[in-house]
Amino acid sequence: MPARYKDGDVIVAFSAKWISWTHTIVAYAAFLGALITGLWLHYHKIVQNEHYGYPQEWFPSVSSTIGDRYPERSVFQVFIAITSGPRFILVLLWYFLTARSDSVLPKFILGVGVFRTLTCGGWTYVTSTDDHNWHDIFMISYLVATLPWTLGCLALSPANAKAVKYRKILGGCFFGTLVPLIYFFIQHKVHKVAGAYTVYAFFEWALVLFDVSFDAVTAIDFDGLELVVRDVKGLSRGEKEGLHPVEREKAASIRKTFDEPSFLAEIIDAVADTYNAFIFWSQLTSLGLLVWYFPLWHMGISGFEAFIMSTVSPALLAIKPFRSFAMRNLRFIHLLSLSGLLSYLITSQTLRLSVLGFGVSMSCLGWSTMWFADTARPGKLEKRALTFGLGLIASSIAKFTHFTNNPVWPVVHSANGGNNKLGIALAVIAILRSVKPVVPGSVSSSGYSGPKGSPFFASIGFAGLMFGLHSLLSDSSTIVLWVWSGFPIKGPIAAHGVLVLMAMGGGLYLDVLRPGAIPPLTRCLMLGVGSVLVTALSNWIGFLGGLLCAFSLMSLTPTIIMSGARSSPALTFGLGFLLYNILVLAHVWVIAYAFVPGGPLMREHTDWVMTAMVIAVSIGVLNSPQPLKVNGKGIKAKKGFLTSQQLKSHGFLTLLGLEILAFATSYIRFPTNDYSPYHKDDKMITAGIWCIHFYLDNDMWSSEYRMRDVIKELELDVVGLLETDTQHIIGGNRDMSQFLAEDLGMYVDFGPGPDKHTWGCVLLSKFPILNSTHHLLPSPVGELAPAIHATLDAYGEMVDVVVFHSGQEEDAEDRRLQSEYLAKLMHDSPRPTILLSYLTTPPYKDNYLNYVGEKSGMSDIDPSDWDRWCEYILYKGIKRTGYARVSRSTITDTEIQVGKFAVGKPQGGNDRISEQDVPEGFRFPAMFRGEGVRGHRYHVFDEPRYFA
Repeated sequence: MPARYKDGDVIVAFSAKWISWTHTIVAYAAFLGALITGLWLHYHKIVQNEHYGYPQEWFPSVSSTIGDRYPERSVFQVFIAITSGPRFILVLLWYFLTARSDSVLPKFILGVGVFRTLTCGGWTYVTSTDDHNWHDIFMISYLVATLPWTLGCLALSPANAKAVKYRKILGGCFFGTLVPLIYFFIQHKVHKVAGAYTVYAFFEWALVLFDVSFDAVTAIDFDGLELVVRDVKGLSRGEKEGLHPVEREKAASIRKTFDEPSFLAEIIDAVADTYNAFIFWSQLTSLGLLVWYFPLWHMGISGFEAFIMSTVSPALLAIKPFRSFAMRNLRFIHLLSLSGLLSYLITSQTLRLSVLGFGVSMSCLGWSTMWFADTARPGKLEKRALTFGLGLIASSIAKFTHFTNNPVWPVVHSANGGNNKLGIALAVIAILRSVKPVVPGSVSSSGYSGPKGSPFFASIGFAGLMFGLHSLLSDSSTIVLWVWSGFPIKGPIAAHGVLVLMAMGGGLYLDVLRPGAIPPLTRCLMLGVGSVLVTALSNWIGFLGGLLCAFSLMSLTPTIIMSGARSSPALTFGLGFLLYNILVLAHVWVIAYAFVPGGPLMREHTDWVMTAMVIAVSIGVLNSPQPLKVNGKGIKAKKGFLTSQQLKSHGFLTLLGLEILAFATSYIRFPTNDYSPYHKDDKMITAGIWCIHFYLDNDMWSSEYRMRDVIKELELDVVGLLETDTQHIIGGNRDMSQFLAEDLGMYVDFGPGPDKHTWGCVLLSKFPILNSTHHLLPSPVGELAPAIHATLDAYGEMVDVVVFHSGQEEDAEDRRLQSEYLAKLMHDSPRPTILLSYLTTPPYKDNYLNYVGEKSGMSDIDPSDWDRWCEYILYKGIKRTGYARVSRSTITDTEIQVGKFAVGKPQGGNDRISEQDVPEGFRFPAMFRGEGVRGHRYHVFDEPRYFA
């Protein structure tokens, strides 16, 4: 509603600075009042944490002070409730002071201010003891929203040098404090350093002081404002004073601001566009996963690999009548693409892949047509390119929140973490909102100056970009696992994937927020340097290289897409997707060289693939023309063009919301490292080995939930998983060991990373992993054989566990060399050792004699079990008490083998005893006897075996 000004009697008038002072005083009273009350009444209780108490910890954190005890919690909540009134008024006054008719930034900051106030109420009244997760979500959201609030207030500050100076100092102190705050939190939470939480608490209190002080600076700006309550109907009997008239120009500006098109509508459009892009990436990233199912079961090329060519559908746009049809029926094509999401309803694996392939082809066709159609409106095209990148970020965050599975993929459903129905319903709404038909004659490239560039080179750039985005950035933990090196942890963990997502967001909006800050060719150089670092190095330095890749790839996304859209869409995007498919195949060939034609040529050459990606992207950048500037130096904005401010606001708030969700997820997923074994009173280790076929079950469903259930029911303290590396395009860039570790409460070593060219092995342990080393065993001919050699702290004693997958049956020399290597590794260990392995050998002869006997010092868990070929459990220096073989159900093609070991007892012999003679804590679960549960039962012997 437009502002209205009427004459009348003034009831009260006072300087607006008193709003700021009231807010500051009452906010400090809330925190300091709770602190004083807590120190006075519950000092020893509020300095206590999960690891230490007084005297190691001697000062309470903010959260323990305000949320744990009565009455300090009530003191805090009462004063925060009083603070809310001045707080809302302060935010509104700041908006009135800074509002400009030509800018949406003040509106955005108004929304952020209200959001921060509401989330403050969230973590105030939902304490960590009430609901830990929601308390953390509100707290993280508040802290993340502080960044745009601080930067926005600085950008909008009136010309007052004193206020600007204080804001810069206090804002810098606030964000500078976050670095030591996070450091000491990790020292406390992960490394359990005594006293670290006290230091963390001081930095946490400093954040409170700086946060409130930053908003207190508004008292300087509000000194020139006056709040007036005026009686315009003569109903009051209060004291009457005169008031200076409000300037007409200011009133006109306010009216114009409130009469602008709905800011909410802009946000809805941005969200709809982003979700439409999210659907594109969700389908594309699932295609390789479904294709992979077939060669996995055929143990070689199956013919279904041809479905990756579903992406080349934009080549149909070379037919002019079809191109006109596609432009007029753009919404219909996008709706057809949703068939890929609906394919989860199909139980037939072949038909499910076929329908998904059709959906992917329609999605690629729809997006290529949209980009081409928007060339007449450079601002609109840039917005499309930005939301295309936002869709990738949204897809990666969806996987971050669902432990690397996308909740709308065709391999998930309601029973294993899927939200397919909701995802499809939202997709229909998003398409109806964001996709409009286009009149073919309206398309031109008049919004650009200079030469168009070669469409062939544009297609190369597009191929390199799509491959880089898909292979490295479609999951936030891909780069983390590329640089993972084992225990002790010397680099990032899965929760640090939020840093990848931040780098992606910063790169995507670089040219919008700071045009020309980094030249495109410099970004190509950054991409090259990052690719070398992430490929060649591990831990934090390698991860820094991955962040450079994420930032530079996303920053070049609008440039390459806008350049490609100017040329023939059939050539640029049709050929571009074809070249992208070639890079995808090369990306597979470096690992699957033993199963594909010409494989040895590409063996272990991820460096070649990364180099090709960097060169392709650089060619696309060099080929890109310079667009005309809109609403700046250059042509005058035409109807349908977006102004710079509109372009910033359209998706930036969506990006902010996504990053807040990522931060909250990262905080929640940070490991607690407080895990306990199932039978700690008996000092028992229950260890299992399982080859799990890349987390896809026999019916093409993601299998991690079913795996979780049987691992929990078997009460496994230590698990070796084989064939686990799915952090590739063909595996969906997943890593379900994250879900298993976090859900089961276990430490996890992910094994050799995706860039090490193995099929993967993983170690899960209820016991702390003191040290782990990754090995690539000799494999001169066949596939690389991975191994993890870990030392566990089992009830105060060090026990070694080795997880190992040997080479194929056909490569006899490989397997011989590997057996000798592993035998020496186990022989040289001075500690009790357990081998959880896939040996590909019959018992009692050949390489078995290297693994078992004097060469290795290892014993077979059951020498009488003659019916084995793949999985074996060996041990030395520890008492083996039981052994069982459990059927696989339809989860994979390999059984589960389980052994029980008593820590601190001598090794013993091979005499078997009946279950009645075994203590209760040493027994296997009875639920797997007979028919068992869900297809899992004791088989081969039909019962467990126990040893004296």
